[in-house]
Amino acid sequence: MLASFPSPPFDTIELGPLNLNIYGLMIALGVIAAVWLFGRRLEEREVGTRDDASAIGVWAVLAGVIGARLYHVATDIEKFYGNWGEVVAIWNGGLGIPGGLLLGLVVGLYVTHRRGIGIAVAATCAAPAIPLAQAIGRWGNYFNQELYGRPTNLPWALRIDAENLEAGLAVGTTFHPTFLYESLWCLGLSLVLLWIDRRWRPAPGQLMAMYFMGYGLGRFWVEGMRIDEADHVGGLRFNQWVALTMIVAGAVALAIMRMYPVAEPAVGAVAPVPDDAVPDDAGPEFGPDASPDLSPDVDPIPSRTDEPTPTSE
Repeated sequence: MLASFPSPPFDTIELGPLNLNIYGLMIALGVIAAVWLFGRRLEEREVGTRDDASAIGVWAVLAGVIGARLYHVATDIEKFYGNWGEVVAIWNGGLGIPGGLLLGLVVGLYVTHRRGIGIAVAATCAAPAIPLAQAIGRWGNYFNQELYGRPTNLPWALRIDAENLEAGLAVGTTFHPTFLYESLWCLGLSLVLLWIDRRWRPAPGQLMAMYFMGYGLGRFWVEGMRIDEADHVGGLRFNQWVALTMIVAGAVALAIMRMYPVAEPAVGAVAPVPDDAVPDDAGPEFGPDASPDLSPDVDPIPSRTDEPTPTSE
């Protein structure tokens, strides 16, 4: 055996009477980093605040976890027959990223719209934040000793404890650390997207299409190395087909958005007030020809937190 590095001997941290699952901790740390970056980018473009990012993140992450778990269960349903209580045991691993992206993005963008932020510009702000979360969250697979790749004797090969080996593999076999490959790929993707945004400033929404293309490419490569049980279609793992779909969908979306680019939102723009929202007996200061009061002690731009959120309905 050549050089290799071991898997961790523990997957929980004891804090007094509490046992903190490291898989969940890594996901939480990824979410915190993503929400921070998302909020910072909203403020840089002057289209939202960090409070907006936190509010959107809560709903997007909740939906993402549900979607990711449903995707995992749906694609490995035979593992849950007769043991349906394990469906909710996400601390044992088993989150399908494609399902999390789908439901998390749909809910996140809906909440974004409800808070008065343009969907396209919000997608651009979120694009580098998503792979940052994935880069950190993938380390949960390391602590769970799961989703490793084919056997290898490379210097960075991963050692797996006997109880976590796939059936038929000899004790002492070392493997490709696919969690590490995907983590580094996602970190690099996040940095590249940030660079592209600063260097060329693509129109709103286009950066998200680039994320789908970039992540799909990396996931196709990493997925091809994995040896855990999976359905195969046409010689490829099912998730490889999903990755190819992401690449194609991202490329098509990018081409369409380049032909019909979305305009950058006006910085600090205030949405017009509908005519039927003005009382009949209102004075001229409330009419459509009214001039805004821009006195120093009055903020002409209302806080976005004044918008109703899903919890208020």
